[in-house]
Amino acid sequence: MRKIGFLFLLTAGLMIGCSSNQTKLTVSKASWGTLKDGQQVALYTLTNANGMVVTVSEWGAAIQSIVVPDREGQFADVTLGYDSLKSYFRDPYYQGYTIGRYGNRIGKGQFSIDGTVYQLTQNDGENSLHGGALGFHRKLWKSEIVEVPDAVGVAMTLTSEDGEEGYPGTVNVKATFTLNNQNELKIAYEGTTDKPTILNMTHHTYYNLTGDYDQSILGHELQILANAITPVTPQLIPTGEFMDVAGTPFDFQELTAIGARIDDDNEQLKFGKGYDHNWVFSDADGSMKLQVRLYEPTSGRLLEMMTEEPGVQFYSGNFLNGAVVGKKDNAYQFRHGLCLEPQHFPDSPNHDNFPSTLLKPDETYQSATILRFSTK
Repeated sequence: MRKIGFLFLLTAGLMIGCSSNQTKLTVSKASWGTLKDGQQVALYTLTNANGMVVTVSEWGAAIQSIVVPDREGQFADVTLGYDSLKSYFRDPYYQGYTIGRYGNRIGKGQFSIDGTVYQLTQNDGENSLHGGALGFHRKLWKSEIVEVPDAVGVAMTLTSEDGEEGYPGTVNVKATFTLNNQNELKIAYEGTTDKPTILNMTHHTYYNLTGDYDQSILGHELQILANAITPVTPQLIPTGEFMDVAGTPFDFQELTAIGARIDDDNEQLKFGKGYDHNWVFSDADGSMKLQVRLYEPTSGRLLEMMTEEPGVQFYSGNFLNGAVVGKKDNAYQFRHGLCLEPQHFPDSPNHDNFPSTLLKPDETYQSATILRFSTK
């Protein structure tokens, strides 16, 4: 069995009662709309005893909202996204979605397995991005409510057919979202295949811990326990090298304001139009470890990310430009949201020195990440 780590927290909402050791943990299900073919789309709401709420949609297995308090006890949604299902159909930014088969970019949309070259959909210039034009984010997932010790949640499943977007093998995947009373959202992924293929799932939630979508994320303070990044070409494809972050704008080994160095005269920052890079965790070994902290000083909100993954893509919202109107009629502006995507590295199938994303028929893909919310 091959194991790759990824875990998250969230909310959704048919009301289900909970046992005594799950005090005030609830999950409910409601209709959120229909597809053109008449299929119903459900929205699940997860709520814990502290009032934290996470909503998850069957469309794209997307986190639609995460509502948590600030240091004064005032609750707000700290994720970007949309109020209506129809808006998600038009979304160009992958807001909140489960990403697959392959999170991030694959150069020229090509990779090979055992000498056979596979050509993927090229939806990012000449490259393939986030599983292609009709990746996991453009699918209606099947769902069921789950109860686990001291948590409630929803499990969503999807079948990706052989040849879809150019990928080999029929792949069956599951994404399970659970919330507990420690304000932890867990996202756990599983996958199997009937032919050798590649699989690298992640989640593409945009955060703004102020809870105010009119505010920039540049005042957020970020810590990433990584001593290197995988530098990229102007097309944002890894060169295959590892770059030490010491003495560069990419050093977030201590809590540092995102805006402190984002506009420095640095070639890699110019390529990404800011931060849009993969950080390599210093001590990744496949076990669950605290690797990322995100703190917003005015609200006091703190997000801690524990993951089994070897890296994280930090994206500073450089392509948001006010053209898309989201929640509460907010036009999401440049750098008003950020993404932290636990993952195996971009373009790994084309770099033998990167952790492998190959999945074989006798293996089970597993990946988990936990998002823990608190204040200070």
